[in-house]
Amino acid sequence: CLKCERGWEQDGRQCYYFSIDLLTWSESRDKCRQKGGDLVQIDSRDEQVKHTAAGSCSSLNDGDMFWIGLTDSEKEGTWLWVNGSPLNESASGPDNWAVYNPDGEDCVMMGKKAGAPDLKCWFDEFCKYTRRSICEKPLFTVIVC
Repeated sequence: CLKCERGWEQDGRQCYYFSIDLLTWSESRDKCRQKGGDLVQIDSRDEQVKHTAAGSCSSLNDGDMFWIGLTDSEKEGTWLWVNGSPLNESASGPDNWAVYNPDGEDCVMMGKKAGAPDLKCWFDEFCKYTRRSICEKPLFTVIVC
């Protein structure tokens, strides 16, 4: 059988690590890479729902803000995932910023903020601020039992 390492949660063919350490975006990414993964890339609405506590940002506490693997630090307004792929801003997907548009910071966190009505609950933030983070890696980098 294949399973994720201790401390990681398995979902399908991915393993996720929810860090409780408060780190900058860059420090969080470094920590994820040291663990064999990277900051989470959210590719679908289903994955967004899983990471927002059963689909409701309102069920997260105010302190539950997690860095995800999205940044526009290379070019302002050009949002890229850590793997280099562009943000899909289709209205039907999880990548719709809705009413709360990015407003100048370069790194993205996910969580509850000011009762945001949209599912996404993504917010741009200054990368130097410290937050928790979500790492992910493929299932094939796990323990075989």
